[in-house]
Amino acid sequence: MHWLSCVRLPSEPGLWRIGVNNHGLISAVHPLPDDSSAAGDPWAGDWLSPMGVDLQINGGLGLAFPELTPADLPKLQELLELLWRDGVEAIAPTLVTCGVEELRMALEVLRQARAQHQPGRCVLLGAHLEGPFLAEARRGAHPRQHLAAPSLEGLSERIAGFEREIALVTLAPELPGAGDVIEALQQLGILVSLGHSDATEAQASAAFTQGVGMITHAFNAMPGLHHRAPGPIAAAALRGDVALGLIADGVHVAPSMAVLLQRLMPEQVLLVSDALAPYGLADGVHRWDQRSLIVEQGSCRLEDGTLAGVTLPLLEAVRRLASWSGEADQAIAAATVLPRRVLGAATTTSALLRGRPLAHCLRWSGQGDQLRWGWAG
Repeated sequence: MHWLSCVRLPSEPGLWRIGVNNHGLISAVHPLPDDSSAAGDPWAGDWLSPMGVDLQINGGLGLAFPELTPADLPKLQELLELLWRDGVEAIAPTLVTCGVEELRMALEVLRQARAQHQPGRCVLLGAHLEGPFLAEARRGAHPRQHLAAPSLEGLSERIAGFEREIALVTLAPELPGAGDVIEALQQLGILVSLGHSDATEAQASAAFTQGVGMITHAFNAMPGLHHRAPGPIAAAALRGDVALGLIADGVHVAPSMAVLLQRLMPEQVLLVSDALAPYGLADGVHRWDQRSLIVEQGSCRLEDGTLAGVTLPLLEAVRRLASWSGEADQAIAAATVLPRRVLGAATTTSALLRGRPLAHCLRWSGQGDQLRWGWAG
């Protein structure tokens, strides 16, 4: 057994001692007493975490997930290798509002890609369907012509045959018919998230009571926090059991509001990249469906100025959030531990680490904007 000493674990207090067996697997995770001088490689308070999990990523290397065809499989595998190198172990490939045929084709290609998974590639979790049951007034960059009223028929038309390969659906719960769709998705074991929604606090609270368990890119494409119209974010904060996805690029949400949100709900806020097809490519003008996407310093906008997404890696969001808040611990957890909780994994970092290859874990050092990650093994 090889030991690491004076290790910190995100979202768990104190210092820890980590045992790694002869196969390179973490087999022991023990808290260190305050006065302990346990032997082992000294980590001097660096953090150890699992790799990142991204529940909202729309593509990369020029691929937009809703446009996937079988010919894109080699490029998709290349993207999954890039994501692994960027410290991301798994993603919920996000399919924004698109035509029914395109959606079903993309789901089929993702099914094929999962069957071809190999070590060293990011894992494809179930897909994240962001739409089409969205509020038109809050559609953002989603194409209006493909929006649809929530209905069981519309849901079946899109996902029949792929029910077990969908992890998450974003919808506007205040729309007529949404309640039936939410109930059907719950019966399938699919997480439902509030997003691109005009829901009031009361409507959001009712949706959370029905089982909606997440908010998609908090603050964006929904009512904000207002002292006389608190909106869905306030409803989530009062419940305490609803996850909130946060795009921490400093553009989608002001740094001060991102920090406020995390301090208000430290165990509920998780980071998402919202990365678009130009992820991994240079800034400039790129194609997105039939529209042009202008990428500058990691931000993506349509030609009319509508904010559409980012091209920044998920773990860059950790560094930015830590630099704004001065709290590296919770920023690391928001990209590595909390997304797994939403998907039903073990609730503690120590439990998540047991049995994992050390070489597939991340070591974080530094503070604030000097926070950096590297491979642990």
